[in-house]
Amino acid sequence: MNPTADRIIEAARERVLADGFAALSTRRVADQAGVPLSQIHYHFGGKQGLVLALLDYENRRLIDRQRQMYGTEMPLWKRYEQACDFLDDDLASGYVRVLQEMIAAGWSDSAVAHRVLELLQSWFEVLAEVAREAEQRFGSLGPLRAEDVAGLIGLSFLGGEAVVLLGGTDWSSRARDWLRSLGPLIRQFEEGAG
Repeated sequence: MNPTADRIIEAARERVLADGFAALSTRRVADQAGVPLSQIHYHFGGKQGLVLALLDYENRRLIDRQRQMYGTEMPLWKRYEQACDFLDDDLASGYVRVLQEMIAAGWSDSAVAHRVLELLQSWFEVLAEVAREAEQRFGSLGPLRAEDVAGLIGLSFLGGEAVVLLGGTDWSSRARDWLRSLGPLIRQFEEGAG
């Protein structure tokens, strides 16, 4: 990108966090970025293009982080625990909120839905790589295929993120605990197979 587009993306992230997708105003984004409104249309085509560019930018950055983390030699269960730790970082950065806002927008906008599904596919591919590594290392994942394990973990995180964003402290705590509860199971499987 270029410096103007980068400023607009950062301002959009801040406005989505403050206002949500439905109330997002490109005029307020332009004001916050210190650019004329025409620059948003020039660089992104409008509100939808802007938010999809924001989601794509954040998604690429976080996928790179996940690939680096999962590409290490530490045990799988430790990598899973680190992924659970990243959830809090992703919530604090606003990525989870933007993603969940765009999922909701995709329910009524097929172009948004298509783009969000493409972005989610990149997450599921990372998870599938790790599950295939586990399958190769241990010879089997029981009755599940690597893609099944990746799908179950990915959907668990998406659902957990949605519940955490609802804000109920009891539900938020339980969702985090449920996600973390898989770590000891992975450890038991990994150490038992080793």
